[in-house]
Amino acid sequence: MTDANEPGARGGTRTERDSMGEMAVPADALYGASTQRAVLNFPISGRPMPPAFIHALGLVKQAAAETNLELGLLEPAVAAAVIAAAAEVAAGKHDDAFPIDIYQTGSGTSTNMNANEVIAHLATERLGAPVHPNDHVNAAQSSNDVIPSAMQLAAAIEINRNLLPALEVLHRSLAAKAAEFDPVVKTGRTHLQDATPIRLGQEFAGYAGQVEASIRRVRTALDELLSLPLGGTAVGTGLNMPEGAAAATSARLASLTGLAVHETDSHFHAQATLDTVIAAHGALKAIALSLWKIGSDVRLMAMGPRAGIGELALPETQPGSSIMPGKVNPVIVESLTMVVARVVGNDATIGFSQTGSLLELNVMMPVAAAALLESIELLGAAARNFATRAVDGLAATDRGPQLVEQGLMLATALAPVIGYDAAAKLAKQALASGRTIRELALEQGIPSTDLDVLLDPDRMTRPGSAGGPAGG
Repeated sequence: MTDANEPGARGGTRTERDSMGEMAVPADALYGASTQRAVLNFPISGRPMPPAFIHALGLVKQAAAETNLELGLLEPAVAAAVIAAAAEVAAGKHDDAFPIDIYQTGSGTSTNMNANEVIAHLATERLGAPVHPNDHVNAAQSSNDVIPSAMQLAAAIEINRNLLPALEVLHRSLAAKAAEFDPVVKTGRTHLQDATPIRLGQEFAGYAGQVEASIRRVRTALDELLSLPLGGTAVGTGLNMPEGAAAATSARLASLTGLAVHETDSHFHAQATLDTVIAAHGALKAIALSLWKIGSDVRLMAMGPRAGIGELALPETQPGSSIMPGKVNPVIVESLTMVVARVVGNDATIGFSQTGSLLELNVMMPVAAAALLESIELLGAAARNFATRAVDGLAATDRGPQLVEQGLMLATALAPVIGYDAAAKLAKQALASGRTIRELALEQGIPSTDLDVLLDPDRMTRPGSAGGPAGG
């Protein structure tokens, strides 16, 4: 029986050669011997490197070939064929030609050679003459600077293309609800216990502020990711890289992507560590946990609808139970919180991947790249989904305003008038008796006209003291 991982399991083979000798490769494969060796060596997860990473790798190869043409390192016809083939990879036309598992060579050399072989194969077909994966496609490059550069470039592209627009959608949704809900006064809560009144719009303005801060953080991460290790080649010294080539290639990548790509000012640091990726993902984790806070608050305020807090009504997206008719659950929030869990786990993976930073190279780059790109993709999709399928359809109920008059912490507004101890006693009496602060304060001789001002819930949601000095 032929193993499913063996070449020829689904068709014929051809013989390819690399520095280790001959290897049978699927007849229709665009890759060669080095890729096939890696396919056989790493039958781990069945998950190849993310398409975004492969596309960024294609961009790096394209820009490098353009620089190599300018510097005379490639003949014009060869360079043109390599540039065209790399552009096809960058455009996602050959994603199925990249089968190597995420859990592979720690430097990503296997995937770099996969790209070199695919591009060389395509270029050979285009040129009608041999194009070599190492001598031509990988000219003036090393896996050790290409792979971290592709990882950072892919993350920057995806942040700019997907995550930032999604966060901006969510920010607009939350800001719109902040304005819509501004007149709604409800009970604030600290320690999950009743506190002084707050406007529902103020709560949502806080959530909009969280997302606004998240956008600033991810823009900072984006800027840091754009400082590429490209040009350090094997160990950061730039061996076989002509002077100025890395800067020229970075400038071409900037032109191709519209992003401010530039060469790092410290190749030894950039290749030997994952500091930049760790810092960038730290911003992603902060964003994820901000979204957890927002989603969880919405879920708490929508508890019920009758036996819970019930201050918000969630849009009905699907039946919530297979046994309880009419039940509606906060499923969009639940989806969001599971994304948060995954992102927090990815942060742990990326942090631990720093243990692969040994002397001149990190050797856990593929898994770090996969985790980084997954977090960006998930956060973008979840933020947009939460905005459009939950936040946009939220409605305030009457329950929040109805509960304000029963709130015990209305006594806080009386503290400047009767003193803290007397106000605390009043709150305890209200709790024990089931009566309101207003009723008890009237019995203690505070005029109703004064109470109308002191216990005005809307006034209590604005800065400043609700009353005068104690005894006044």
